[in-house]
Amino acid sequence: MGKRAAIVGAGVSGLAAVRCCLEEGMEPVCFERSNDVGGLWKFSDHTEEGRASIYQSVFTNSSKEMMCFPDFPYPDDFPNYMHHSKLQEYIKSFAQRKDLLRYIQFETLVSSIKKCSSFLATGQWVVVTEKDGKQDSSLFDAVMICSGHHVYPNMPTDSFPGLEHFQGKCLHSRDYKNPGDFQGKRILVIGLGNSASDIAVELSRLATQVIISTRSGSWVMSRVWNDGYPWDMVYVTRFASFLRNVLPSFVSDWLYVKKMNTWFKHENYGLMPLNGPLRKEPVFNDELPARILCGTVTVKPSITKFTETSAVFEDGTVFDAIDCVIFATGYGYAYPFLDDSIIKSRNNEVTLYKGIFPPQLEKPTMAVIGLVQSLGATIPTADLQARWAAKVFANTCTLPATNEMMDDIDEKMGKKLKWFGQSHTLQTDYISYMDELSSFIGAKPNIPWLFLTDPQLALEVFFGPCSPYQFRLMGPGKWDGARNAILTQWKRTVKPTRTRAVGVAQRPTHLYDFLRMLFFPVILLAVLFTFYY
Repeated sequence: MGKRAAIVGAGVSGLAAVRCCLEEGMEPVCFERSNDVGGLWKFSDHTEEGRASIYQSVFTNSSKEMMCFPDFPYPDDFPNYMHHSKLQEYIKSFAQRKDLLRYIQFETLVSSIKKCSSFLATGQWVVVTEKDGKQDSSLFDAVMICSGHHVYPNMPTDSFPGLEHFQGKCLHSRDYKNPGDFQGKRILVIGLGNSASDIAVELSRLATQVIISTRSGSWVMSRVWNDGYPWDMVYVTRFASFLRNVLPSFVSDWLYVKKMNTWFKHENYGLMPLNGPLRKEPVFNDELPARILCGTVTVKPSITKFTETSAVFEDGTVFDAIDCVIFATGYGYAYPFLDDSIIKSRNNEVTLYKGIFPPQLEKPTMAVIGLVQSLGATIPTADLQARWAAKVFANTCTLPATNEMMDDIDEKMGKKLKWFGQSHTLQTDYISYMDELSSFIGAKPNIPWLFLTDPQLALEVFFGPCSPYQFRLMGPGKWDGARNAILTQWKRTVKPTRTRAVGVAQRPTHLYDFLRMLFFPVILLAVLFTFYY
């Protein structure tokens, strides 16, 4: 083995990091504080310090074909959207099949990561770990931080006057596990993300009343899209990304808002976001509109103050006799084993080149994997991030100078504000980001070349879903099964739902759908052109 790399966490990002280090001839040592792989997806019926936490009813929001490791498709009979237990089964299978478990030290806590005394020359790190009450210190040539960002809850209690006098129960969504303790209760959920919506819907079947308080609203999407296909198989395509980038912004914004409002009119449900055209991550919930229609969930604006038993909203209305307030207010970034200045090198903000590398380090020997958020799935994103990071550590790829990286961060921050608005998350456009990373390692799909040499594949790559297999189709790390996986992805999509086979299995006609969407704006532009000229 060559250089030694310390990997913090054995979730999907950590497993991707272990595998990619092995591909580059490095020696990975992965430290996991729990007793199993899976990270966020390893369910526990109680919260554990320093670990991500999910509730019993969690299902994925990305479909199986879009959230797999790029050379490891899910079994055909797996559902398109999986319960956390099914995803955990897949993650463990991946770790076993790729022989990664022997590189993981379980029940081992990373307590400190510091530059070694010769860092300026070697770029090495001193990693201190704890296991069974004993400390150990080791020297590593590189570090990959894969501990996620759903660990440290954000509880903005100071933002709610009078909360200190409230006599009911308060908890963060991180501490919610199941609805059993809330039967007959009056519940206030603060926030309108995926967790807030899931919890509100689940509680509405048992609680007396559930109210969601949202400051800015959100688009709510169904997992089931055009003609019953998984949303991301239809929406996350290269052709759609191409249109969003070349169309005038007013046309692109109009199409986006129109599409988001296709399922139901958000204005009528109190859910309309304050700035509709912003591409903030929508909420995925198939039941929320129905629960609002049935009156079991009500949406309210921001809270102005709490009393001992009630909450007063901006519109003057009051929710009385509240039993419990659930804060679904997200998480903060924290790496207690690391000096804050390394990750947050400017204005206490997370400052990372391409969302991965701390730009101010004298040696590029640290990477953060899995922190970037987009409409794409975490697994393929983490896989590509880890591939690039491992190549940088192995000196087969290089990073620009510090000032160039900082300039790039500033440029990306401006684009992020334009597309996603002000937020603390590292949001980005999935396909553009994946293409950028894959170009750094020579693995970006060459679409023109594919159209010349393999038109059938090219049509599926460009007009079909931008599935993870595309990023193991060519270049370093190429997977020989990628072509077949792309051409058969729709068969695997409909396999688990065609349990009563009637007729021939159908697949979407992507080009026709987008031409139909563009019909009105094209006619409008033609009319305007005729009028002025």
